[in-house]
Order: sequence, then structure tokens, then C-alpha cells
Amino acid sequence: MVTFAAMKGLSAWIAARYLISKKSHRAVNVISAVSLAGVAVATAAIVVVLSVFNGFADVAASQLSVADPDLLALPRRGKVIADADSLARRIEALPAVAVAMPSLGDRGLMVAGERQLPVQFKGVDSRYAAVVDIDSMTVMGTFATDSTGLGAAPAQVAIGVASRLDLHPGAAGVELYVPRRLGRINPANPATAFRRTPLVVTAVTQVGQMDADADRLLIPIADARFLLQYAGGEASAIEIALEPGADAAAAAAAVAAVAGEGCEVLQRHEQHRESMRMISVEKWITFLMLGFILVIAAFNIVSTLSLMVLEKRDDMHTLACLGAPRQVRRAVFMWQGAMITLAGAAAGIVGGVALALAQQIGGFIKLGGDPSKMTIDVYPVRVEAVDILAVAAVAVAVAALTSLSTIIFTKHRQQCRQ
Repeated sequence: MVTFAAMKGLSAWIAARYLISKKSHRAVNVISAVSLAGVAVATAAIVVVLSVFNGFADVAASQLSVADPDLLALPRRGKVIADADSLARRIEALPAVAVAMPSLGDRGLMVAGERQLPVQFKGVDSRYAAVVDIDSMTVMGTFATDSTGLGAAPAQVAIGVASRLDLHPGAAGVELYVPRRLGRINPANPATAFRRTPLVVTAVTQVGQMDADADRLLIPIADARFLLQYAGGEASAIEIALEPGADAAAAAAAVAAVAGEGCEVLQRHEQHRESMRMISVEKWITFLMLGFILVIAAFNIVSTLSLMVLEKRDDMHTLACLGAPRQVRRAVFMWQGAMITLAGAAAGIVGGVALALAQQIGGFIKLGGDPSKMTIDVYPVRVEAVDILAVAAVAVAVAALTSLSTIIFTKHRQQCRQ
């Protein structure tokens, strides 16, 4: 006696035969090929787009890391770490730590002649060059934190600041204003609401990231503490450079143990969580949008199956005469729809991965613009296994949806015939 499970296997075998056999009507062949190609193209597009997002995320991370320390200790509450100088010395005594430097930053107003610009300033000392590769970021001038001898503090400005305020190394007559944090303000003299310090530009820096190059300013930490009225060795962060070959995770745990509960220690990849999260959100929103396109492409298969039902009705009548239940006959077209969807998705995944790897290795698609003014000149791409699994999961879900639509369609057709 033939079991129902065996009959279901027979349905899958018949559907596979229908998939690869030549149809009696040329239109069925054409529509089947178009449906399969639509699924393949949509799937390949998802793989390629996700890989491009991975590439741009890598570029963003690599460019941001130029200006980021290996580890960064931040206060969990408030704006500053009390007695940061003493804490930095204890952290620097750890075996894995090469340099631990306090830094102090806030917002201020930079004035150069009649031009003004809100800036994000940070006070550092001479060890900053050992914490980050300042030389690779300097496009004009020389990094300095020592006295200029001109009665003004040395300042390194980002290229965006230099462009908007028309500054260059050696430019003087520049001042930084910061709202007074302590003390009384004379309403009759608004200038008393601010503390200011004169600056002389010693260098112009460029990281290659829009937010980092737009409004950043480096000044000596002593001047930052004067502007912000801190006299007890406070700092808004402790920037840490590790010894070559040191394990960042283990070093972060050791630093956290020394810093205590009042500080949060971030590794380099954790210092821009919002930016990386934004790229990730954009990536998966795009994935969902392209997934809807894949669903729409898969529904073209229903039209293919409607023609297939018409063409194979004699075969279905034969199966009915042989005792095949109605569910088994419906399952033939259910399997047919799932197989077309999965075959198209498999072809699309293979094609998308091939295209992405070709770009990743060969870089044959270039970015527009002048390569000498760009950080990269080709579209960055990186294929991730997680993305491929996500696309495969969506393809399976779409195949199941197509099969469900096929069952509903065949039921409706049979009811109409009755």
C-alpha cells in the first residue's frame, strides 16, 4: 500500500520533472525563465548591496580609528573624571599600557577677525602624538603643545575649521571663547559670561571623516583647564595607547579594574557606537526594502503556475484516476513554485557573491571624482557569511509564501470549475 508520505515524495519528483522538462507551449518556458531570473536578480542585488554596506562600514571604522586611542576611559556620571592625572599615572603603570594621557574637551566659539565658528575643542599634552598617529593626520604645519612665545596657545585646527575661518599655520589674532562655568556674571558686561584665550595656529589636520574634519580643535590641556575652570587635575577622558601586540580586551579589563566603577573603558571599535549603529540600521532597512522587491518578484511565479496548471491538467486527471488524492495533486504545483523560487534564489546568491568577491579582490568599479582628493577610489565591498545566511533565510520564507499562494490559487481554481 502506498503511504501518503510516499505520495508527497511523488509530488516533489513530478514537480522537479516539470521544472527541467521542456513545456509544450513556448510561452510557459519564457514566463518560467523570466520568473526565475527576477528572483535571481533581486537576490543578487541584496547580496551585493549588503556587501557594499559592509565595505563602507570598514572604511568608516578605519578612518575614524586614525584619530582614536586604543582604549578610552570615560566618566559614567558627570562630565569629568576627578583627579584624572593621578588615575592616568596608575593606568600607565599597567604592563600592557604604553601611554595614558588625560584630555579635556567641550564646545566653544572660535573667532578669527570677523569670522566665527562653533568648535569642539580638546585639550591634550605632548604625549598625544604617542596616543594617535597625529603625523598622518597633519596636512600643514607641525603638531605642538608647548608655548609659542607669542602670548598665545598653540592650536591644531581641523581642515573644515581652517577652510571656514581662512586659517593656515602661523595665523594669529584667533581667540577661543567658552561660557563661564563658575562665578557671577555682570549683566551690564556680557563679555564677563565668557572666558577666552588667544590662539596661534600651528597645524591643520584631516582625518577623512566629515564629522571629525568639520569643527575639531586641539589645544594644550592647561589652556583647556583654564577655559573650563578646572584646577584639580580633572579630565573628560583618559586616552590610552597600548604596547605593541597587547590584547585590547584583556587590557581594557585591567584598566577598568584600576579605574573602578566610576569609569567606562571603551575599545577602539566601541568609541563610535552611534555611527556604527547608524550604518547597521541603514544596512538592514535596505535589506528589508530589497526583501519586499524579492517578494514581488516571487509573486510572478504564480502567473507561471497558472499556465502550468492549464498545461498539466491532463496529467493531473491521470493522477486522479490512479488514486492520487487532491492534496497530492495540489502539492505538485506547490513544490513547483517553491523550486522555482529556491532555484532563482540560489542562482542569485551565487551570482551576487561572485560579483561582490570580484569587486572586493579586483576593484573594477571605481568611484567618481578626482582620486587624488579621495580616501578611496573604488567601491569598498566585503562579503559576510551572516549576510548570506540572512538572504538564504528570506529566500526560504519567500518560497514558503509562494507555495502557500499556489495552494490558495489551485483551491480557488478548482472551486470555480465546480
